[in-house]
Formats: sequence, structure tokens, C-alpha cells
Amino acid sequence: MSERILRLDLPAAHADVRVARNVVRRFARMSGMKDTELDQLVLVVSELLANAIDHGGGEAAMSAAELSSDVRMCCSLTVRDEGWELAVSDQGGGDPEDVRQFIEPPDGIPDLEDDRGRGFFLLAQMVDRLEVKSSDDGAGLSFRAFHRYG
Repeated sequence: MSERILRLDLPAAHADVRVARNVVRRFARMSGMKDTELDQLVLVVSELLANAIDHGGGEAAMSAAELSSDVRMCCSLTVRDEGWELAVSDQGGGDPEDVRQFIEPPDGIPDLEDDRGRGFFLLAQMVDRLEVKSSDDGAGLSFRAFHRYG
């Protein structure tokens, strides 16, 4: 069984999501991932990082110069023969229980009257499992997405 790991530590700014997408795409392709799987992974990376910027301490900054402090986001990708695991953590505080209701709404589908709040639900439909917990340093949230090929 082969396993390849990529770790990124980036400023919590939207310009760095583009950097992460490009690095993840190249890394996954070099790891032998097929294009259809690769596109799905890159979308999940992009959405989780954008969420970290908008809601996880990045204050929706477009560039690192717009950040009021050195707010970071971390991304870790593990590619295995049978699938991939992605972890994204932020520094914006938050309660995992509040987020879980968006991943798995109590009624089975998100509130369609709400203007927002369907992103985590949609991401959870794209992967085999999406989890949220407090980040290891306690400064924010950590999301883990698991996907098996096929």
C-alpha cells in the first residue's frame, strides 16, 4: 500500500486558495489520481479553504495584505491506493456542534428558505464522510473529508 502526504500552511486569504488548488492538483496527479477523482478533490479543497477564510478567522480577506494579523489555515492531504483523506483547519474559533447541523441537518435536508448554509451539506454528499471537530490547537475548527475511489 502506498501513501503520500502533502501538508500546507497558508495565510487565510482567498488568493492562497488558488495556490493550494494548484499544489494539490499537481501532488494528486503525481500520486496517480485519475482526473475525475482529481476534480472532485480540488473542489472539496477549494470549498473547505474558502470556508476557513470567510468563517474561520480570515475575515474574507482576498490577499494576505488584507489580514489584520497572521491568521493561518492548514491543509493536509493523504493519498492512498484506495482513496484520499483531506484535513483543513482554521483559527476562527467556533463550535463543532453548530457546524454539524449543516453537515447533517436534523430534517435530512438544509433549510431551503435560508439564503446560505448549504455548502457543508453539499460537500458531505460528494465524499464518503465529512467530520468536524475543534482544531488540535483549540484556536478553530478542523474538517476531515474521506473519499474512497470508485
